[in-house]
Formats: sequence, structure tokens, C-alpha cells
Amino acid sequence: MGSNDFVTLFFLAAAVLIFFQLRSVLGRRTGNEKPPVDPFQRNSSAAPADDSKVVTVSRREDGEAENRYAAIDAFAEPGSAINGQLRQVADVDPSFVPQEFLKGAKIAYEMVVVAFANGDRKTLKSLLSKEVYDGFDAAISERERQGELLKTTFVGIEKAEILSAGLKDQEEQLTVRIVSQLISATYDRNGTLIDGDAENVGDVNDIWTFARDSRSRDPNWKLIATESEQ
Repeated sequence: MGSNDFVTLFFLAAAVLIFFQLRSVLGRRTGNEKPPVDPFQRNSSAAPADDSKVVTVSRREDGEAENRYAAIDAFAEPGSAINGQLRQVADVDPSFVPQEFLKGAKIAYEMVVVAFANGDRKTLKSLLSKEVYDGFDAAISERERQGELLKTTFVGIEKAEILSAGLKDQEEQLTVRIVSQLISATYDRNGTLIDGDAENVGDVNDIWTFARDSRSRDPNWKLIATESEQ
């Protein structure tokens, strides 16, 4: 992700009410895996700090502030509703670049999916809001209690798009639709398949919302809500 303007993000909500859906579509990545990395670092090939997976967002130079709409106009048609919404975000965060945000969102999506499947609470805690994390933690705990094993191959992301953007009580919020492809299967403690499909690729349609406090010097985004489209 070689760009001067990188954004952090991360999102996901769904609490216990959608646990059974999460169980069937989010899972453990199979094969050789690389450790989670910060998708929004300027140099994504560099290893993240040992004690943190949060991301530092690069900022625009002061002299470039007047051009903050250029990237938005290249991303969304000037005069469109989404263009106006993205401009609102840029007004309070001149470093915001929608193209880079969306790149980071796709990487963050995979990180969260893999972390949930692996029961990696440390990674999830760094990417999610407290409310969302509590829901994921409860789902993982239930899976562990039942002795279930979730195996998922993350095939890739077919499509990602920003649906809406804006400010809520000085908090920047962006909602993204992500269409991914996964192979996911859940097994009971005896190794019997109880949910999903161990061979066929399935499409998963998610809507995630990311947020950050525009008044904070902390550049990191958190996943604050999620829902699944049928």
C-alpha cells in the first residue's frame, strides 16, 4: 500500500444475536498464514510493533490542505450525495483519502475474519470498539464451551464500496459494503460437520461501519457496527 495518505480502519459489530451467522461465515484461515499486520501503515511490509496492532495514519502536508477534495472528486462524482458526504469527512480530517481508506478496509476485513476464527482476542481488541469486541468475545467463548472448531479459507474480496459517510457528534463514520468469498465449515468436538461447507466457496455480503473521533489526535479507526446482507 504505497501511498502518502493512509487511513486506519477497522470495524465489526454483531453481538451475540448474530453469533450463529458469524459461526457459519467467519472462520479459521487454513494453510500457511502470515501474522496479522497493520493494513494502514505507510510501509505495510514492515513488521508492526510487538505491543500494538494499531495504525498511525500519515497526514497531509499543510500546503496540500486546499487540495483535499481532489481525491474525493476522483473517487465519487462531484455533486453526488456520497461526494458531499466524503467532503464533510475531509473538512474535519484533511488527511482523509477515500481510495486509501477502502484499501485498508479490505485488509482489515480479512484480519478480523481470521482473528475471529482463530479466537485471537488480542488482535480483535485492537481493531474493534468495546461493544463490538464484547459481542465477538462472547461468540468465541460459546464456541470454546461447545468444543466446536471453525475452519475457514479466506478466498478473497470480490467487491468493496463506501455506502455512506459523515459526522455524528464529531465522530467520523464510514459505512462500507464488502462482498467476500469464503470456504467455511464448523465441526463439533467429535469432528462431525455441523454447519457450513468444507469444499464449496460461498459469497458473504457484509456492511461494516468504521469510526474515529475527529477531535482526537489518535488517527486510528475502529469497527463499530456490522450487519450481513442476505
